[in-house]
Amino acid sequence: MAASLEPRIAELTSDIRALIQRDIPTLDSDPALTSLLDASVEENVVTVVHMLRHGILTAHVEAPTAALEYARRLAQRDIPATALIRAYRVGQARFLRHCIDELLDQTPGEHVEGASTQWMVEHVSDTLDRVVEQVIAAYESARERWIRNRSAVVTMRLRSVLAGENVDLTAAQTTLGYRLLQRHLGVVLWANSTANHDPLKHLGRVACALAVAARSPQDPLFVPCDETSAWAWLAITPAAVLRRDEPQAVLAEHQLPVSIALGEPASGVDGFRRTHHQALSAQSVALAAGPHHAPVTYFIDVAPVAMMCADIESTREWIKETLGALAINSERNTRLRETARVFLQTGGSYTSTADQLFLHRNTAQYRVQKAEELRGRPLREGRLDVELALLACHWLGNAVLQHDSATITGPYRPAIDQSRGTT
Repeated sequence: MAASLEPRIAELTSDIRALIQRDIPTLDSDPALTSLLDASVEENVVTVVHMLRHGILTAHVEAPTAALEYARRLAQRDIPATALIRAYRVGQARFLRHCIDELLDQTPGEHVEGASTQWMVEHVSDTLDRVVEQVIAAYESARERWIRNRSAVVTMRLRSVLAGENVDLTAAQTTLGYRLLQRHLGVVLWANSTANHDPLKHLGRVACALAVAARSPQDPLFVPCDETSAWAWLAITPAAVLRRDEPQAVLAEHQLPVSIALGEPASGVDGFRRTHHQALSAQSVALAAGPHHAPVTYFIDVAPVAMMCADIESTREWIKETLGALAINSERNTRLRETARVFLQTGGSYTSTADQLFLHRNTAQYRVQKAEELRGRPLREGRLDVELALLACHWLGNAVLQHDSATITGPYRPAIDQSRGTT
């Protein structure tokens, strides 16, 4: 029987595919998937025919590549699994009908048994098809309610812990599925673009990759905030530490438009709260900087700047008063500010500044001199304010810079004119 069907595989494929598209309109709504449905049906028919003809054990049969890809594409288009399952039941019944027809054609007699078998297969398959569709719909509805309710409970428990309320520690850990009496690293993740399907899935992958990179002994606690952002906590031990370069490496490996903000590791329930709030503060710096912010922001790098984000307008005015014309936004001034920042950070060493920025020592010295000319006074005068202002410019960029030289008044304007055209 299988040998007789083998030359007719194209005919069987066309018949089964047409029946599926007729009975399940959901699968016929996307022309881009028609050819893939054709390939999936054909590969499934070929697999079963070869299994029957050559006596291949079912334990050795694997799903065809086209069938797996078709299932993935349906999932990406939010087509319910019930439609896919029904397609297989419709296809199965149709294929068995062709098999029985072939057997009847090859044997003489009235074929009462064969006709009865065919009738039973069709009617039982149709009945089970309808029952399974209703059962799965009920299952998915109940599961969706359960997940929604559980998510609400997790969110409630989490917010109680973060608010510092007197919570039942055992109950909170059971609900969260995460130990609170350990060392934590708070992480905030958000998608920079909603173009990709299911941003939360990507954020979850990044959180898990960070836990793996840190050699964390357990899965991270991952809690979605909305459709494009999430909070996470990594379990940190003496043997599990996230190195400085690893978050950037994770983003590069996954090639996803995701940003990461990280707190400092801290222990216990208080540490769980503290590292989270630090990560939120680091995120506020990245968001204030606009779309061109750094993909990875550590709280330890931006702690003083985070407090400035609460009042950007006042921060901008203070930076203008502190840096003078050096606060004007331009490519040249960006280089001068960065050189001045590193110069003060290295204790006023031209050599260390040059090494860190890959410059010649004379170039570093020249840039520091020009930065002081633009400011109108030495960088060491009011040094703490200057360092903080330069740090804010480094992280917040356009959000705190001046975009018009006319906004700078006093003794700073001549310095701009005299140095124009230099580099």
